[in-house]
Amino acid sequence: MEKKPLKVFFVAAEVAPFASVGGLSQVIYFLPKALRRLGADVSIFMPKYGTIDEKKHGLRLLISNLKVPTGEKTGTRELVCNVKVRETEGEPTVYFLENMEYYEKRANVYGYTDDPTRFALLSRGALEFLRASKIHPDIIHANDWHTGYLINDLRTLYKENTELLNIATVFTVHNLALQGIFNFHYSSPLEMDDGKGNLASLFSSRLEKQNALKRGIIYTDIVNTVSQRYSREIMTSEFGHGLDQLLKEVRAKVYGLLNGLDYESFNPQTDRLIKQNFSVPTLHLRMENKIDLQKEFNLPVDSKIPILAFSSRLVEQKGLELIIKVMPYILKESNAQFIVVGEGENKYREFFTKLEKEFPKQVGTHLMADWQLPRRIFAGADMVLLPSKFEPGGIVIIEAMRYGAVPVVRATGGLADIVDDFDIGKSKGTGFVFKEFSELSFFGALTRALEIFRFPKMWLSISKRAMEADFSWEKVAQHYLDLYSRAREFRKESLSDKPAEVEIE
Repeated sequence: MEKKPLKVFFVAAEVAPFASVGGLSQVIYFLPKALRRLGADVSIFMPKYGTIDEKKHGLRLLISNLKVPTGEKTGTRELVCNVKVRETEGEPTVYFLENMEYYEKRANVYGYTDDPTRFALLSRGALEFLRASKIHPDIIHANDWHTGYLINDLRTLYKENTELLNIATVFTVHNLALQGIFNFHYSSPLEMDDGKGNLASLFSSRLEKQNALKRGIIYTDIVNTVSQRYSREIMTSEFGHGLDQLLKEVRAKVYGLLNGLDYESFNPQTDRLIKQNFSVPTLHLRMENKIDLQKEFNLPVDSKIPILAFSSRLVEQKGLELIIKVMPYILKESNAQFIVVGEGENKYREFFTKLEKEFPKQVGTHLMADWQLPRRIFAGADMVLLPSKFEPGGIVIIEAMRYGAVPVVRATGGLADIVDDFDIGKSKGTGFVFKEFSELSFFGALTRALEIFRFPKMWLSISKRAMEADFSWEKVAQHYLDLYSRAREFRKESLSDKPAEVEIE
């Protein structure tokens, strides 16, 4: 008898290329594709935002008048939605929940005072869609706080529904710091959410004070983070964001899986965005990209000058306070060049703008979003800096290493899993790593890297090892298949002692 493919149903607030704000959208684009190549039957469920072009993506109406219960006892007891679908040969099927008020009229994915309502609707709408469509997934793979409501509803409001009873769940926490629009750190005792009471109605002011991330962690079969190191860090008060004790209690179901990289899209041998294509055997050709980068930022063209680069969001999490304290000294005491690309907080924009004026022959900036420029940075810079306070995944460093840039990072979260510290005695390592979050530790790692850069053969060997590291999505997807198997086993065990349930209307 032929074995049926594993059915995996992803639910997320953003999915590339339809709606892309951060790294979450990229994961929900590449991981399902990799799982499909391994034989899984994968589909995705997301909101139909007003910015999504239906004609461009070939959407068609699948279900009209899908009624989603709001939890209200009077008044608006149901919200009426549509579900549209995009089916493309060779790719996962994508379903879109359409609602005029909460998605169609919104210009942005996030940032609204009613975001809890919007994503609780997405979560409950996904479950109602499964019931209406008769799709019976083996796994629901939910992502971040936006879909914690789904896990909660599945195990409480829908717990007696036989169509959904056997579905196992995996809940991926991409960033534990993001827990909704309410600041749970400063909630009063009366507002504390134990995570176990019933969810408030979609229109209740109490909904935003109920921690969907916490509830997802409590009710799911498996919790995973986007790196092994981060899965352990979040059980400490430093990185736990108020949920460390809970995570310790459920640690038996907490795992960490590093995000991957699409090696077809991020391929220096074929990438049309960079000046000169190259590979590990032709790494010497990479120098053309360095020269191109120096010209782009109006810096002196000299292959012997080290280029340091930062390409990420300009936020405190990324360790910019360390860069602010250390970089002026580096620039004064060496001929190093420094390039900054990214958008973010004004205080960092102002600092880097001022730094560029003070060191016009050493500093270049592009302080706004640009999806093309990072590839040129990675292909031309000698070092990419990311001295993060915390870093759940670290996909930027994986991308940089793929293009031969040597990372200088702090040993936290995914960065600790990605980068092996250079050992001059053993001639091994893919970058330079420091442990303590301090300017002296960062300065030491950066100084060490600059010193090794003076020896071209040694530096070339580090760059080659960085490029050869395997972070492919196929490798990651296989680990997820193993995780799904564990989730299904956990679900079977949780049902083994329960009597058969009767479906409710």
